[in-house]
Amino acid sequence: MDKVGVISLIVGLVLCALGGFAIWTFLPDVIVAVKGLIGIVVLLAGLMLVVFGILIFKD
Repeated sequence: MDKVGVISLIVGLVLCALGGFAIWTFLPDVIVAVKGLIGIVVLLAGLMLVVFGILIFKD
């Protein structure tokens, strides 16, 4: 590996460690955010099914 690969690996490991620490520190906020994201995904899936149903119904 060259120097850029080694530096990228080290920076990536440091960022993963900092991200894990941030998640652990702000765990209640992370849980709320994940719940919100699940709601958004369900909403988008429902909208896709409605549009798909309308397209099928027109044929």
